Amino acid sequence: MSTTQCGSNFSVSTLLLSGFTGLEQSYVWIAIPFSCIYVIVLLGNCMMLHVIRTEQSLHVPMFYFLAMLSFTDLCLALTTVHTVLGIRWEFKSDITLDACLGQCFFIHSLSFTESSVLLAMSFDRYIAICNPLRYSSILTNARIIKIGITIIIRSFLFTTPIICLKFFNYCRPHLLSRSFCLHQDLLCLSCSDIHFNGYYGLGLVICTLMIDSILILVSYVLILKSVLAIASPNKRLKCFQTCVSHICAVLVFYIPIISLTMVHRFGKHLSPIVHVLMGNIYILFPPLMNPIIYSVKTQQIRNRIQRLFLGQRY
Repeated sequence: MSTTQCGSNFSVSTLLLSGFTGLEQSYVWIAIPFSCIYVIVLLGNCMMLHVIRTEQSLHVPMFYFLAMLSFTDLCLALTTVHTVLGIRWEFKSDITLDACLGQCFFIHSLSFTESSVLLAMSFDRYIAICNPLRYSSILTNARIIKIGITIIIRSFLFTTPIICLKFFNYCRPHLLSRSFCLHQDLLCLSCSDIHFNGYYGLGLVICTLMIDSILILVSYVLILKSVLAIASPNKRLKCFQTCVSHICAVLVFYIPIISLTMVHRFGKHLSPIVHVLMGNIYILFPPLMNPIIYSVKTQQIRNRIQRLFLGQRY
């Protein structure tokens, strides 16, 4: 990868993270809701994993994929909690370049992982509704493990080029516009030739998020076609209800990430607060909402949580 030299090049080992620019005096008050959100995210996803692990009736493909989703959300929250709350509580606003690259790598890898899991969940719903008699023979435990391993390899392998940013030269003030590290923000600080990284990032989004979303849409078109062919209104409604939670999870994930991409590409004139707010929504909204959605919309999980809080083991 070529490097463009400039007179003010310098090597950075530490980067400064910013929060809501202009609201520094209110950071303590901003920190309280952010801390509450992180607590809800961690407790909610841990509870989902515990419920799925301990409830024997949930040991089926649909809930295995849900466990993958909760684990991904949990890891995503843990990846950013130390920098986001560190800035909000004003006890840490700097991060080493290596730590920043690591955080950037995991944020993007976990985002692609979540997209892939949502695609796998749509495949699960398609098989369950359109080919129910072969559901158990198609989605075996061995096949689910293979899908999970493929998702991990795909997500983390594709984001490996991010590590190359370590060898770039930086000629701009090393202040990041958010309270965590993203690939596009690091590119803005570099005076190296970033064309490859820019095109690669765009191509990666197209080859992962866009293709995943299209395949999810296709699966639901086929599901809708199959459901509308069912004569019984009650059975038709029941089939639709099994998809509601997943549809909500898809919207909760894709709407923030598309909005962040649009703001980054076309919202240069917007206030920095808008960019920071969209970044935090992109990071925190899906992990916050997914446990709530599945707890409310999925009867098996809702019943198990009720028994859990009532102290009933079975």
